[in-house]
Amino acid sequence: MKNSAWLPPGIMVGSGISLYAGAALAVGLFEVFPPIVVAWFRVAAAGIILTVLFRPKLRAFTGKAGCAAAIYGVVTMAMNMAFYQAINEIPLGTAVAIEFMGPVAVAAWGSRNRRDFAALVLATAGVLTISGATWANNWQGIVWALAAGGLWAGYIVAGNRISYDPATSRASMAVGFVYAGGIGLPVAVALWPSGYGNVETLGLAMGLGLLSAAIPYSLDQVVLRMAGASYFALLQAILPLVAAVVGAVALGQWLSPAELAGTCLVVVAVALRRP
Repeated sequence: MKNSAWLPPGIMVGSGISLYAGAALAVGLFEVFPPIVVAWFRVAAAGIILTVLFRPKLRAFTGKAGCAAAIYGVVTMAMNMAFYQAINEIPLGTAVAIEFMGPVAVAAWGSRNRRDFAALVLATAGVLTISGATWANNWQGIVWALAAGGLWAGYIVAGNRISYDPATSRASMAVGFVYAGGIGLPVAVALWPSGYGNVETLGLAMGLGLLSAAIPYSLDQVVLRMAGASYFALLQAILPLVAAVVGAVALGQWLSPAELAGTCLVVVAVALRRP
């Protein structure tokens, strides 16, 4: 039976709610830990959770499959580190809107007709309207958000390479996050606050890994199989909307009229590109 045309966007909304609920939790951790350490928490904890759930076999860590998984995990960790640095400087919705330029680039690369082009123009206009940020006031946060956007494009490409087989994609995610957690461990140790560490921190880290990585990235694999890399990239336009709503509800970062207008443009873009 053919998938409903609205099923991929619906799954993406669920992914975004989980993703940015975790990001709101992460903002609270910035009072104690540097954003890069919080991002490492997110990926390393997800690696532990997914390994327990999916029990990847030893051969999944080696060969071409292991290499592809490792690239996916490291790119995902780097994307998270850049994104958390961004939301430490600028509002959540603004950071995601700017970061969306990465998926726009991937979608543009796969565009084949005027309808696709029109959808990309609307999506780009929407996220630029949502951002409302200026270089003069927030240039550091904007630079980090742009870096996260470039890595987001890499995440889509790397994720597409491991998503083709539902029987192995979840194990590959676990392997990738285990590799990333190990590679990022020296950085986390170097930046770890002196004398800080307790059971509560471990619980927050596991919650962050579940909400911000294990659930949304697993749902991403489902959408990638359904939609392909190009349409998946455009569906990421839903995420600035979700981030703006979560930022308003959880962090008190309320939507402005410009952000509401940008939200409408993005919704129209996703509907226009709908297969």
